[in-house]
Amino acid sequence: MAPVDGGRSISDRLERELAGRQLIVVSNREPRVHETTPEGGSVVRRPVSGVVTALDPVLRAVGGTWIAVASGSADRAHVDAGDRVRVHEAGRAYTLRRLWLTRAERRGHYDGFSNAGLWPLCHLAFTAPRFRRGDWTQYAEVNRRFADAVAAEAEVDDPIVFIQDYHLALLPRLVRERLPRATIVLFWHIPWPNHSRFECCPYGAAIVEAMLAADLLGFQTGTHVEHFLDSAQALSGAVAVDEAGTLVFDGSPVAVGAFPISVEFPGRWTQGVEAPLAARHRVQRELGIGPDTRIVLSVDRLDYTKGIEERLAAIRRLLARGCEPDVVFVQVAPPTRTGLDAYREFGARVRAQVAAVNGRFGRPGYQPVVLLDRHVEPEDVHRFYRAADVCHVNSLDDGMNLVAKEFVAARDDERGVLVLSRFAGAARELDRAILVNPYDVDAGADAIDAALSMPLDEQAARMRALRLHVRRHDVFAWAERILTAAAGAGRETPRVVATVFPG
Repeated sequence: MAPVDGGRSISDRLERELAGRQLIVVSNREPRVHETTPEGGSVVRRPVSGVVTALDPVLRAVGGTWIAVASGSADRAHVDAGDRVRVHEAGRAYTLRRLWLTRAERRGHYDGFSNAGLWPLCHLAFTAPRFRRGDWTQYAEVNRRFADAVAAEAEVDDPIVFIQDYHLALLPRLVRERLPRATIVLFWHIPWPNHSRFECCPYGAAIVEAMLAADLLGFQTGTHVEHFLDSAQALSGAVAVDEAGTLVFDGSPVAVGAFPISVEFPGRWTQGVEAPLAARHRVQRELGIGPDTRIVLSVDRLDYTKGIEERLAAIRRLLARGCEPDVVFVQVAPPTRTGLDAYREFGARVRAQVAAVNGRFGRPGYQPVVLLDRHVEPEDVHRFYRAADVCHVNSLDDGMNLVAKEFVAARDDERGVLVLSRFAGAARELDRAILVNPYDVDAGADAIDAALSMPLDEQAARMRALRLHVRRHDVFAWAERILTAAAGAGRETPRVVATVFPG
């Protein structure tokens, strides 16, 4: 098969496994968003999302259908009578099937159970999860609506249904009920907490039992797998039958494994932007940064798990020591989950901290922190990657964090330094980065300082090793591993399950 955008293609093995099989990807977030412009037209936005970063190249390589919640103000104007729109930019075209949720469904499913409940439950970021019965009811209902959409989009009785993340934990059982012969995979992008923490969820048993209707459950790290196996055996009666992670539940095997997710290499967007030096000059002009000023870049959703406040504390400590020449810290932070008080309050705190740092250390013509708290298109993000002296990933807890891998893939000049939190899943792979504890303010300042002063030959040696790893373990290698494993794990005998979720 031809590569997508000049990158590596999927393997012949995966092509053989998928031959004649329909692939249906299911996620909460859609890969393309149509937004209304002030002039009355519309524009396509590409969300800053790990799910989109990883899955869009796979769909563009193999084709198929992606089912997701419509989120754009102009989304309805671009679908056909079946709520579908074709996505065709590079590689193969695929179908995006949009699902429309009511305001109550969004509030209960997305803001409520998913992001006020499961998200803080699964991340060690010291925010208490909140579970409400009404949110659970909406969560279950939205999962049922997704299952109906999967059944409607299935053109065969045995598609591969590739479910993404914690918003859709009940979907494996619901799809199994409708399509007994389907091969069902659920990939859990965020951490899975230890069992004592997961027990805080009053609906934990129902979630685990619904997940165990899948053929394959994928997680980012071996630790997350171990935590899930503990929860599954404690809450569902599932039995581990081998050291490879196979469980038996209701008489059927369920494979459980670690499949660290990755990115395109070389990246699609990197190939479309300027060379690093030209990108640097453009970024300097657009942001009003002086030609001799060094750039430290961070790219995060405006989320309390990303260590943004802790990063600003380390920046303040570093600036207090004195930096020669000047350093500008560019924080790309598109807002997210603004329907939740915790996120609105967090965004206000971040903006206040940025203003305080700039007020203390800025001067005419120089502001040390540039906060871009708005949507930034992938092409522009990759231009920032190529322009930066340092990329700082400071997650307090993260399943993987693909920003780290995107930065490495973007640096074909073998320049730039990655400073990476020890608590991001990526730290288990990218050990030639400077690893840092985001809670240690002085160590954070030291790490940024060390990155800024690193000799070019050491930068090149570290970046070569990082790039070799990401190239060998890119998103197509991830897709091959997980989808080939799924095809091998599919049940030969269909199993019918009864869907019963507690109210």
